[in-house]
Amino acid sequence: QPALSNKPRKKKKKRKTKKTSSGENLEDDDLEDFDSLLEKFEDDDPNDLSQEKLRILADSRPLLYVEHRNLNPENELKRYFGARAVLGDQRPRQRQRQWQFMHSTWLTVPKNSWPRYSKTGISMKHLETRNGALYFTFEHHREYQQVQFKFLDAVESMDPNNIVLLLQMNPYHVDSLLQLSDVCRMQEDQEMARDLIERALYSLECAFHPIFSLTRGICRLDYRRPENRAFFLALFKHLMLLEKRGCPRTALEFCKLILSLDPENDPLCMLLLIDYLSLRAREYVFLTSLFDEWESHRNLSQLPNFAFSVPLAYFFLSQQEDRPERERGQAREKAAQLIQLALVMFPSVLMPLLDHCSVQPDARVASHSFFGLNAQISQPPALNQLTSLFVGRTHALWKDPAVMAWLETNVHEVLHMVDARDPLVEESEQKRKMRYQSAPRNIYRHIILSEMKEATAALPLEVTSQPVMGFDPLPPLDSIISYTRPERTNHPSNESTLSLFFRSLLPNFNLQGDVRHNGDEEAGAGQDLNQGVNRLMAAMRDMLANIQFQEPPRDDNPEGDGDWD
Repeated sequence: QPALSNKPRKKKKKRKTKKTSSGENLEDDDLEDFDSLLEKFEDDDPNDLSQEKLRILADSRPLLYVEHRNLNPENELKRYFGARAVLGDQRPRQRQRQWQFMHSTWLTVPKNSWPRYSKTGISMKHLETRNGALYFTFEHHREYQQVQFKFLDAVESMDPNNIVLLLQMNPYHVDSLLQLSDVCRMQEDQEMARDLIERALYSLECAFHPIFSLTRGICRLDYRRPENRAFFLALFKHLMLLEKRGCPRTALEFCKLILSLDPENDPLCMLLLIDYLSLRAREYVFLTSLFDEWESHRNLSQLPNFAFSVPLAYFFLSQQEDRPERERGQAREKAAQLIQLALVMFPSVLMPLLDHCSVQPDARVASHSFFGLNAQISQPPALNQLTSLFVGRTHALWKDPAVMAWLETNVHEVLHMVDARDPLVEESEQKRKMRYQSAPRNIYRHIILSEMKEATAALPLEVTSQPVMGFDPLPPLDSIISYTRPERTNHPSNESTLSLFFRSLLPNFNLQGDVRHNGDEEAGAGQDLNQGVNRLMAAMRDMLANIQFQEPPRDDNPEGDGDWD
C-alpha cells in the first residue's frame, strides 16, 4: 500500500508564474529576457555605473531640485565632526522612539520638549495646474482666523508677554512663533529663536497637501496671499540661522526650496543670496550652471553679486587639482573674462571690498579716478543698496591671498582698458545711469530680512519711515485678501490729550459719554462740557481712591543699636 511504503512521496513541481501589472501570467520561459538584461547590467563596469551614470542622472534633474537628506543640518554636521560628536551618547533606538505620535516631516525634527501637536486650523488647497506647475495655497479655518485676530491685537499692544500668553493657549500659531523668535533673537537667545521657527515649520508642514512636494521644484505658492507668507518667512529665517550655525550646504538647499516656490517673482529675492551660499558650500558647479541657464531670461549679470561671485566660482574650479588640466585652463580664462566685465560694470565695488578685507590698494589703483570716490558717489541709489549688500555679506570669501592676487591682476587689466578708452567702459557707464534708479519691493524686503547694516543704512526714506512687522515685512501692494479683520470700536478722534491719558489708565473711561443711537443732539455745548468735566473728575476720584500708600515702618530705636535681620 502506498501509505506503508518507505519511499518518500514525490511532489509535483509547479511551474512558477508571475503576474504583470495588466494581470497576464508570465511563466519561467518568458522571463529569459529579463535574465539576459540583468546579466548584461551586471557585466557593466561598476566604476562607470557609480560615476558616469550617476552624473547623467544628476544632470537630468531640475536645476532647483531639492534633496531630502540635505534639508537636515545634522547630516552636514556629521560630515564635519562625525556622528558621535553630533548625536552624543544617544542610542539609535532612543532616537527612533521619539515622537511616535507625530507626523513624519522633512523640514524639521520634532523635539520632546515641544507641546503635543493638534490640528491648528491650517490646511492647504490645490488651486490649479498651469504650464507644468502645481499651484497651492494655505487656508485659515475660522478658529485659526480668530487666533490671528488676537495675535494682531497682541502685536499692537507692543508687549511680547501678550504673544507669550497667546502661544500658551495656541502653541502652534505660526505668526506668533515667528514674531516671538525675532524677540528672542534680539535678546541673543539664538537657541530659543531657532526652536520657535522649527516649531512653526513643523506646524505648516503638517498641513501640506498630499501631492505637495518639496523636492520636485514644480509646486508653487503665491506670496500675494497672506496665508502663504508665513511659510516663505519661516523658511528664510530658518535658513539664516542655519548659515550662522555653520551649515551652508543645508542653508543652500532651503534657499533653492524658497526660490522654487515662486521662481518668476522671487518675492524674497533669493537670487541675492543663493550665490553666497553656493560659494560657502563649495557648490561651484551649481552656481555656474544657474548662471548659464538663467542669464538669458533673468539678466543675472546685472546683479553685482552674480557679476562677482560667478567668476570667483570659476577661479575656485581652476584651483581644484583633481580636475583635468584642460578644464582648469578653461575655468581660469572664464574667470578672468567675467571678473573684468564685473569691474568695468560695477567699479564702485572694489574699494569697499578691499576696505572690508583690510587690504591697501597699490598707488596706481588708489590714485586712479575710475575706482575712486567718485565711482561710489555717482552711482544710483538702488545700485548702492545692491553693492552694499554684496560687500557686507561676501567680503570674507575674498580674503584668501590667492584670490587677492588674482583680483589684483585683473584690476590692472581693467585700468589698461580704461586708459585705452575701450568702448565697453563708456557703454557700461551709460547702462549704470539708465538702470538702477529704484529697486523693486522684493529687494527692500530682502534687505530688511537680512539685517545687513551696510545695506539697511542705504534704504530710502519711504521704506525706513513706515513700520515693518517681522511676521509680514513690506506686504505686496497687490495682495489677494481672503478674509479681513473685523472693525474694532473706534474712539472719537477729537478727544483731548488729557482724555486719551485717562483712557490709557482706565480703558472704560469715556469723556464723550455713551453713543446715542437715535442721533439726537443736546442743545447747548455748555451742558456737554459740564458733563464731560464731571465724568473726568469722577474718574480721577476713582483712580486716587484706589491708590494705597504703604507707611514706612516706625523706627523705635533711632540710635540704631539694633541688629539687622
